[in-house]
Amino acid sequence: MRKLFLLSLFFIVSLTILSGTRRRLFNDNWCFMLADISEAKNPGFDSRDWSRLTLPHDWSIREKFDRNAPAGNDGGYLPTGIGWYRKTFDISTSTSGRKMQLYFEGVYMNAEVYVNGHHAGGYPYGYSSFFVDVTPYVHKGRNTVAVKVDNSQQKNCRWYSGSGIYRNVWLIETGQTHVANHGVHIVTPDLNTAVISTSIVSDAVVTKEKPKADDDGMDGGDLKERMLEVTAYIEGVAVSENCSVKTGGEPVTVRHTIRLPDAKPWSPSSPNLYTARIVVKENGRIIDEVEERFGFRTIAWSADSGLLLNGESILLNGGCVHHDNGILGAAAFDRAERYRVEQLKKAGFNALRTSHNVPSEAFLHACDEVGMLVIDEAFDGWRDKKNDYDYHVLFDRWWQSDVEAMVLRDRNHPSVFCWSIGNEVIERKKIEVVTTARKLASLCRRLDPTRPVTSALASWDNDWDIYDPLAAEHDITGYNYMIHKSESDHKRVPSRVMMQTESYPNDAWKNYCKAKDNTYIIGDFVWTAMDYIGESGIGRWYYEGDVEGEHYHRPLYPWHASYCGDIDLTGFRKPISHYRSMLWNENDEHLFIAVKEPDGYHGQIKTTLWGTWPTFESWNWPGHEGRNIDVEVYSHYPKVKLYQDNRLVGEKEVKETKAVFAVPYRPGVLRAEGISGGSVCETVTLATAGEPAAVRLTPDRSHIKADGQDLSFVVIEILDAEGRTVPVADNMLTVDVTGAAMLQALGNADIKDEDPYFDNIHRAWKGRALAVVRSNGRRGKSAVIVTADVKDGKQLRKTIKLTFE
Repeated sequence: MRKLFLLSLFFIVSLTILSGTRRRLFNDNWCFMLADISEAKNPGFDSRDWSRLTLPHDWSIREKFDRNAPAGNDGGYLPTGIGWYRKTFDISTSTSGRKMQLYFEGVYMNAEVYVNGHHAGGYPYGYSSFFVDVTPYVHKGRNTVAVKVDNSQQKNCRWYSGSGIYRNVWLIETGQTHVANHGVHIVTPDLNTAVISTSIVSDAVVTKEKPKADDDGMDGGDLKERMLEVTAYIEGVAVSENCSVKTGGEPVTVRHTIRLPDAKPWSPSSPNLYTARIVVKENGRIIDEVEERFGFRTIAWSADSGLLLNGESILLNGGCVHHDNGILGAAAFDRAERYRVEQLKKAGFNALRTSHNVPSEAFLHACDEVGMLVIDEAFDGWRDKKNDYDYHVLFDRWWQSDVEAMVLRDRNHPSVFCWSIGNEVIERKKIEVVTTARKLASLCRRLDPTRPVTSALASWDNDWDIYDPLAAEHDITGYNYMIHKSESDHKRVPSRVMMQTESYPNDAWKNYCKAKDNTYIIGDFVWTAMDYIGESGIGRWYYEGDVEGEHYHRPLYPWHASYCGDIDLTGFRKPISHYRSMLWNENDEHLFIAVKEPDGYHGQIKTTLWGTWPTFESWNWPGHEGRNIDVEVYSHYPKVKLYQDNRLVGEKEVKETKAVFAVPYRPGVLRAEGISGGSVCETVTLATAGEPAAVRLTPDRSHIKADGQDLSFVVIEILDAEGRTVPVADNMLTVDVTGAAMLQALGNADIKDEDPYFDNIHRAWKGRALAVVRSNGRRGKSAVIVTADVKDGKQLRKTIKLTFE
């Protein structure tokens, strides 16, 4: 058997797509009860009165906001608790000699899995994927799986976690000899070569049924050693290797090298993906087969050259993201994860940090496909607690399993360029923090020697320099709000590669300049790219007389989410998003008008550390006539002119990608012109909107899969008679969905709005709202009907049709 030494270079791959019936989605026909009922594990338990649902499911987001919820400010004031899930399923053939597993992509948290009344497995950490071997407990005929989920110990997270089986579940069926779980690893040492390592195992399968030989060659019987042929295929090129594996013995790794001279590299601008197919044969018969999507790319990093992707320099315009999908909560629908990444891409980001936990597989697939680099982060803290029941209670027993779960699952994604082993660990001043970091980083490098390791370091005091030994355990040092130390750090440690893993939104300009002007700083990750549930009130502004201070000072109910994101809870870009994108992206948008809320208009404005001044796409300020308002024009052009109702307000040079004009308010039209070389290159306008006169519904897609999983995101806007969004509209909306769909969520971007997201009535905010429509599993048409209440008891109504096929 040919052997190959793997270089510490780079690779690229995606999710294992298992052929045939090897892997089946296990999301439908579950029942659920939010209660602790120990008898629910028994096969004969009567759950007919329980709720029927299709996964993914987050029970917390399906409840009302509650100022007394145990998760409190951190958890978005949503209930947690203990819940049970049950599902019955049929196995039509004998299980003799077969290996069967349940694969849970994520259960929050403390999952306990029972099969036909037997405890089959489980997992405590709510963000790790895990396998449960159900082989000894299943049989031909009717089977029952029950899952207890315990999220009752609070607080266990510093942001909204959600509760339940919130990611996909799969049933995996193989023969005794098969490709190991997460057993394919593809490395690309250069842009034309793929080195594929496949781990083969031959399990000693124990079932309830009497063992017998299977006529397809997939079972073992009494065979102690098996001779196999393993073939890898990419783009019609095939390479085969032979190996032997012993039943019940150690896994055997088979390596293939395939060259594609015309391969197209993967990058954020050109996310080219390929498929590798691995076929395992015994005596000429296929006994297992898997497929892997992957792409060709290389990565390198140094203080002298910065970050090199495929040999070319790249700066990271990054954003931190939590795992929730806004008004959908933590439920990781494949389409919701894809939609979120698409919105972030449109906002100009080329990199994301999954703060502070491992993301869903669907999220990483979307990053592969859309083109987004990712820092894949394991957990928030280590041994010292931030909350009473957070990861510190699991660390010593589970850190190795959780790091392995992250790296083995995700090491093949082209989007993942870096592993993060932690965030702002409390024990940062203890000497053992260095040995802990060394253990975590060493495990990452052993499992995947191709990527750098980082963690996010913070100071919170004047002792930053003492962290040098901790920083030295990382390949790239993450700076949280500390990049102002970069120059002195570079003089002291010239080889250190840095990136700002968290930054304040207001520091966009200077953080951009830091990365642009210093090769040893590879980028900036703003806190945050998108608003999220929990950490309630971070990034808010408030008015004099309101509750003072930062989100961590005291409970802030009814604030239940963040407002520090470039994108709000409904996917709408705030002005700061357009500004940041212009800094980092020269070829996208070039001109944008935003208006700062006048201080005192609704009250004296107070901002917070993670907040920006309330700024909107609005020229509707009734009652402020004749008084000045600051109008900001963001521009790539060297000069801009601003007109009010066709009269020149002024011409200004653009500094720091911005020009600010004081304009006396009156209803009308603002027009900005981008000037270069004395010529007008581009024009944008912002007009005062009139009274609400219509409703506009804009789905992200009109043709949706009829699979019970797919979604359409329908943007709801209140328009005036001229078709302009009314930026002050807060009309009450009612959404009805008929036909082949159902309403999954409805909400706005106001983080103080106490209306729940699960019903069909909600106000607009700033003239907008979002409805998420879900397939109900039937083919056909669906009508989405939105009714908006207006003055004098009148209503506006709009209907759109969606096709589910």
